[in-house]
Amino acid sequence: MAVEVSVIATSSLGDRSYLASDGGVAVVVDPQRDIDRILYLAGEKGVRVTHVVETHIHNDYVSGGLELARLTGARYLVGADDEVGFDRAPVADGETVPVSDALRLRVLATPGHTFHHLSYVLDEADDAGWRPVGVFTGGSLLFGTTGRTDLLGERHAHELAHHQHASARRLADLLPDGAEVWPTHGFGSFCSAGQSDAPESTIGREKRANPVLRLAADEFVTETLAGLDAYPAYYAHMGVANLAGPAPVDLTPVARADAAGLRERIADGQWVVDLRHRKAYATSHLAGTVALGLDGPMSTWLGWLIDWGAPLTLLAETEEQVADAQRELVRIGIDRPAARATGDPGQWAAEPGQLRELRMADFPALAAARAGDTPAGLPAPDVVLDVRMTNEWTDRHVEGAVHIPLPDLPGRLAEVPAGAVWVHCGSGYRATAAASLLANAGREVVVIDDRFGRAEAAGVAMSCGDA
Repeated sequence: MAVEVSVIATSSLGDRSYLASDGGVAVVVDPQRDIDRILYLAGEKGVRVTHVVETHIHNDYVSGGLELARLTGARYLVGADDEVGFDRAPVADGETVPVSDALRLRVLATPGHTFHHLSYVLDEADDAGWRPVGVFTGGSLLFGTTGRTDLLGERHAHELAHHQHASARRLADLLPDGAEVWPTHGFGSFCSAGQSDAPESTIGREKRANPVLRLAADEFVTETLAGLDAYPAYYAHMGVANLAGPAPVDLTPVARADAAGLRERIADGQWVVDLRHRKAYATSHLAGTVALGLDGPMSTWLGWLIDWGAPLTLLAETEEQVADAQRELVRIGIDRPAARATGDPGQWAAEPGQLRELRMADFPALAAARAGDTPAGLPAPDVVLDVRMTNEWTDRHVEGAVHIPLPDLPGRLAEVPAGAVWVHCGSGYRATAAASLLANAGREVVVIDDRFGRAEAAGVAMSCGDA
């Protein structure tokens, strides 16, 4: 049987893991922490996992590699230069790892995303010997971009960017144009220096489309470093956990909280997160909660906003939604929420006065309001607050708006000017989270639940740059 490479996508974090098999045995690359998905896939295909490999010590999620290797008895390949707190099979540049009579891995040092980053060429046996099918590139060569180089600290970013350029060139020189490229990052992950919509790629395609293979080293470094924006605060905890050796996950249900218990948690200033869609949240929600719907990258924004280790309570319509949220959260090391509640806001409120609505509008309504024709039922916008990231703001923003990125908002609420606040982001998801924080601080707020790309056509004046 020819080699088969299956993708296990974690779209909420913008990452991919892989299972490569010859029909009998399999290699798993960069597994996420909830390894039941991988075990199910291996069982479905009838293959035995014999090797688990890490391209690098991950900064954006907690790895499931150690536990997967323990459960399957697989060899756990981790870079020899990474000083980890567990037993593994150390591998280094130039090594060849036999997998079966049909498959082997070749280890290539590709520093850049981290200093000890490795890529793994997957070779398949044929009548002429061995041929490269593709390469697992982790955070090195991505689709149309590369992994960011500043996650180990700004002081290393320039040096690592030069390494990243050299590593990508090395892969392009060593492998044929038809070789597949299988990156871990780059599908919305903050580990990526840029984003691409491509579902798949080859070395040949990257030679044509990827700046790292088209620009000289100095030009690439300058361009890459200039394009980097902030990354989630919880990244600081991921590498530490992965170096120590993550514990197995516990996805069993957490304790229930009744209405009185929820009121106490909110009064204590704890994080109580409403996982429903933002439109449901706007219709009715428990005052004091934070809106982070499961329809968006909930774990990324929650992990970025919350004080690490703070008690967390989850609210959802169903038990299945709470279970989905727990799965998302263990991937970034938030292992056991303090409590959960399911149902609807009427069941969560100890008294009717605890329920609150959130007003919503769109960009045509903002344009009308700024022209003096505020839609009925809405306050005139004294402040337009943009909670997108800095690169988004610099590219284009609403004229006269105030900019505070969502991750900064909890610590900068006092900087939001007085008056009614109309808050927007790129789609409405982050704006709703921000509006819930503002409302909890006693502010009058309106969510612009609309796509930013529609603003100018709706008649909203725009500006570019830092102004």
